[in-house]
Formats: sequence, C-alpha cells, structure tokens
Amino acid sequence: MRINQVCVLGGSGFVGSAIVHKLSAAGYAVKVLSRRREKSKHLTLLPNVQVVECDILSDAELGSHMQSCDAVINLIGILHESAKVTFEQMHHQLPARVADLCERHGIRRLLHMSALQTSPDAPSAYLRSKAAGEAAVMAHKGSINITIFQPSVIFGRDDSFLNLFATVVKLMPVIALAKPDAKFQPIWVEDVADAFVNSLDNVDTYGKTYQLGGPRVYTMRELVEFVIFVLGKKRKIVGLNDKLSYWQAYAMEKLPLKLMTRDNFYSMQVDSVCQTAVAPELGIKPTAIEVVVPEYLANDTPRAAYNRFRGMAGR
Repeated sequence: MRINQVCVLGGSGFVGSAIVHKLSAAGYAVKVLSRRREKSKHLTLLPNVQVVECDILSDAELGSHMQSCDAVINLIGILHESAKVTFEQMHHQLPARVADLCERHGIRRLLHMSALQTSPDAPSAYLRSKAAGEAAVMAHKGSINITIFQPSVIFGRDDSFLNLFATVVKLMPVIALAKPDAKFQPIWVEDVADAFVNSLDNVDTYGKTYQLGGPRVYTMRELVEFVIFVLGKKRKIVGLNDKLSYWQAYAMEKLPLKLMTRDNFYSMQVDSVCQTAVAPELGIKPTAIEVVVPEYLANDTPRAAYNRFRGMAGR
C-alpha cells in the first residue's frame, strides 16, 4: 500500500521538525498533531504540512485526527518527569494507545521512537518505560507494520545535549562533570530523520528494531573536551566519581529548570552505544560530530540565530 498522508506525534520538537521537513520534501502529506499550534509555527509554511491542535491524552481526539492517515510516526518522549507528566504515561501508555488506535482505524504503518539500552530491568525509569512502550507497540506486530528506532544521543543545531555543554563551558571556568567515563555514540538529527523517512515505504524494515548511532563512540569527558576546543576556551574538567555524580544529580533535580536528575544518572550507568552497525536498508551513512558541530557551536551569534529562524521558516 502506497503511503500518502503521515500523522506525526511530536512533530514540532527538535527531531520531529527535521523529520517533518524531510517528509514534506519527499512529497508526503503531513499532519502534525500539537498541543499548542503556536509551537509549530515554523512548520506551517512547509508544503503539504498541516498543523492541528490535539490533546494526545484523549483517545477520541487523537483517533479522529489519525483515522484519515496511512501511517503514524510517534516521536513523543520526555527526559524528566513532573507531577503532571510521567515516563509511564508518555513512554508506555501513549505508545500502547497509539498502536491500539492504529489497529482500530485500519492504519497499517507505525514508526516508533525509542532509545538505546532499553530493557525491563534497566537501571533507570526512563529506559524501563521505553522498553515497556516498545513491547506494547510490538504486541500489534501481527496487524500493523511496525518499525522501532533506538538512537543514542542526537545532536544538531537545536539539540539540548551539546548546546547545554556549550552553555556550561561559556559560564564555568571549572566544570564538575558527572559520569565522565559514560559512553555515547552521538548521531546527527538529519541522519535520524533520513532513517525514518527512508524506512516509511520500505517493506524490508517492517517488524524490525534498529539501533542508531554515529561513526564514533565518545566518553562524556571527550565530548566536553570537544566542545571546549570548538569554542576556543580554556577550561578545567574535574571528573566526579559515582557518589559525587549522584549527589550532583540530586542537587540539580531540585532546581526549577532540571538540567540533570538522578534518573539521568541511572541511565548513564549503561553505555549508550550500538551493538550493531547501522542497517544498510535505512540508506544512511552517519555523519561525525566533527563535521557538523563546529559550524553551529562556533557560529553562535544573534545573527546566526536570526538566520536559523529564517531557515526554519523556509525563507
């Protein structure tokens, strides 16, 4: 069955915006479901893209918008829980409801974003909830063509990973670094977007789970050292042991703006590294951070920010 219209949940976010841009360029009709349409204004000027306000916690409302589509892409995820939004709600119950609604409305294609190192006995609630979401989605494998993606950390111009390090490097002469030996395999957001779009109509990806990582593995310390080098700063890094890393996470968890939590600390106890190479059927050759990151970190000026907004608006 040829896919014409794609419903995207989480389409206004960092990864979602990249995927929606590529879906539009590939000629798909795209329906982006957003809690607040205002947050998705940067997508409204794209050809073939419709942004619709939707309460994704309402089955009736969610189903009414999904039912006209041929495929659904679920990208919704959170890094930190709150009193109102939990990992269980967003990573387990929501994917289960989306898969149920796909089956109910005869939608035969579902792409789902998860994460590396998910498992029912993972050290963090984040990873355990992601594993539960994968299992809930795959329970529909007999009636829906499902593809699950498990990326390592994702980098790009508007990421909340390397940009956070850059902010810390600019502000702090000495950096107290939690879990300095934790390993990551960063993948460029554009490569992730290509993997999603290339797999959409590809029958070879049906029923499979794909790990996504870049060409090289880095420790946390190496990533911060790279950011320091790109910004041309001189900074001292003090690596914290596990006990001090835990207490740093605990202290940051109490801040109004959560930069790190104890659950993040638990997640870093397992390395975010792929066990397999990127599958050839995804049609991507992962890009190294050295190729992309210097352009957007070193060019961090008001004029550069203005140009980014123009680019997102397609101008």
